[in-house]
Amino acid sequence: MPSAIDTSAWSGEGTFTQLLIDRLQGLDAIRSIRVEDAPATRSDADYNFISNEVFVEFAIIEHRQPSRKFGIIPATRVVSEKAMTIAGLDAALAAVADVGAPDYADDGMLQFLRTERIVPPYQTRGYKLVELVRIYEAGTPRRE
Repeated sequence: MPSAIDTSAWSGEGTFTQLLIDRLQGLDAIRSIRVEDAPATRSDADYNFISNEVFVEFAIIEHRQPSRKFGIIPATRVVSEKAMTIAGLDAALAAVADVGAPDYADDGMLQFLRTERIVPPYQTRGYKLVELVRIYEAGTPRRE
């Protein structure tokens, strides 16, 4: 089942962000993806700084587990668990050649930082494009 994508709060800037979204769509353990522009985005004469936040919602897997009621009566209960965690997403993205391992990772976030020098045609000086992408699990409390 393809992932649902919400890009309504994203300007569309960032080639690495788009590449990351494309790769996240290919993972079956992700149910939905939301992309937003982060407030840190800014531009100057010598550089452009693009900051995007990606929120992923993992699919839920349900399986039956045998149990006993009152310690005697056999029964089964349905146990729900996430198909992947942020640590699992870290490992999955590290295995993708054009994405690679994140520059920073902890329990609740993955962070990628990419830089690129862009020289437009007919100009001697270019500018530096810095793209910061953070991936969070949707539904977790926001950290400041």
